Amino acid sequence: MSNASDAKKVIDWLDKGRARELTAVLTYMAQHYELADADCGKLAKAAKEVGIQEMKHAEDFAERILFLGGSPTTRPDAKIKRGMTIPEMLEADIALEQQAVAMYNTAAQDCAKAGDHVTQALFVRILAEEEAHIDLFTNIKGHLDQLGDAYLVTLMG
Repeated sequence: MSNASDAKKVIDWLDKGRARELTAVLTYMAQHYELADADCGKLAKAAKEVGIQEMKHAEDFAERILFLGGSPTTRPDAKIKRGMTIPEMLEADIALEQQAVAMYNTAAQDCAKAGDHVTQALFVRILAEEEAHIDLFTNIKGHLDQLGDAYLVTLMG
């Protein structure tokens, strides 16, 4: 990186990304518990798997922050919503992922401008994984919207 200001900007983006990932981890794990308790095993498993992927993203951001001399946040960037219906969960999950995609696109561009192509590549890789999460949640929501309770029954157990 060309200067200390650029390094700070990159670390700030990484920390914002980490806070977003911590929000996602807590959100998806809370949904996992709620869905498992409601006997929606397949959907609970999907929430847990995405939550674990988000945990890895948070770890990747933290490791890069430490490498660059920063101190990773331990706080999520939003309050965790609980007690939603399944359609509400899916809508919230899609929005959470879309916000991350927008943030990471901007972060990757700023990292490139700062000359930190390693961090840029990290944001691009995680961005692609977030897009896959959007696709997963959008597909589930689409099936639920189209088929209603008949589809919901397939997610039970």
